[in-house]
Amino acid sequence: MYGHLVRRLLQFVVVLLLGSVAVWGFTFALPGDPATVLLGADASAAELAAVRARLGLDESIVGQYLSWIGHAVTGDLGASYYSGQPVVSDLFDRIPATVQLAGFAMVLTLLIAVPVGITVALRPYSVVGRVLQGYLTAGLAVPTFWLGLLLIIVLAVRLRWLPASSDYVPLWENPAGALSATILPAAAIAVHTSSVTARFLATSLGEVMGKDYIRTARAKGVPERDVIRRHALRNASLPTVTVVGLQLGGFLGGTVVIEAVFNYPGLGRLLYTAIGERDYALVQGGVLFVVATFLLLNLLVDVFYAVLDPRIRLT
Repeated sequence: MYGHLVRRLLQFVVVLLLGSVAVWGFTFALPGDPATVLLGADASAAELAAVRARLGLDESIVGQYLSWIGHAVTGDLGASYYSGQPVVSDLFDRIPATVQLAGFAMVLTLLIAVPVGITVALRPYSVVGRVLQGYLTAGLAVPTFWLGLLLIIVLAVRLRWLPASSDYVPLWENPAGALSATILPAAAIAVHTSSVTARFLATSLGEVMGKDYIRTARAKGVPERDVIRRHALRNASLPTVTVVGLQLGGFLGGTVVIEAVFNYPGLGRLLYTAIGERDYALVQGGVLFVVATFLLLNLLVDVFYAVLDPRIRLT
């Protein structure tokens, strides 16, 4: 187990380092000049040079990267070009909102995906099973932003049940207000992610139900409920755990469109605005945080995977 964990930690460090290089390179591939965006097209060459020097943009690309990654290791991601505030401070102001949205979306995803996946796997040709298979197909086909707009039109504009524009209300301060403000964007995300998760669970569970040890358990007289819960689901959940971990990591940086549709003040909306303003420091710091969080969640999923399946510890 410890050898497995050490290997995963070494992979985490290497991939994070490569990810930082990719983040730096992709940021510089963005069109436009931050100095020109800050001062305007009418700024003089001397003014532009002064701003580039202040922002450290007059150094070589390699020099800028080494300086940036050296400070990032210590937790210093620089300062925003526009607000002048530390990037870490700007990120920490938005991270709780995105984490709360991701939490609501993941809870809805599991509440939908687990019973749907089990039903589709065990009763694929029943009326309920066919209806749920239609839901899975529609959930994968419908764009998330379009579903978000549809939810706003129906539930917010016409029925007036929920607010059209979502705000961040801390769950520990006002649970009812947090649920009301977050349920629409979380539902828009969960329809797609639950379809993906349920398909993986249904496919895996369908394969497991045909295994010899399932027939042996039934031959021994084990109740069908226990056969599914104790024998089938434990083994069928392995690929599903991986998918859930990837989705949870994707929620932190992949909700840009949904946060824009619902005007939700999360991390994705912050990065969307920073890209439009050519705020390189904020974009680099935000994307690096998302990459590091995504890799950390994958590491935790690998460890949990090894706990569920002891054979992995020996590979």
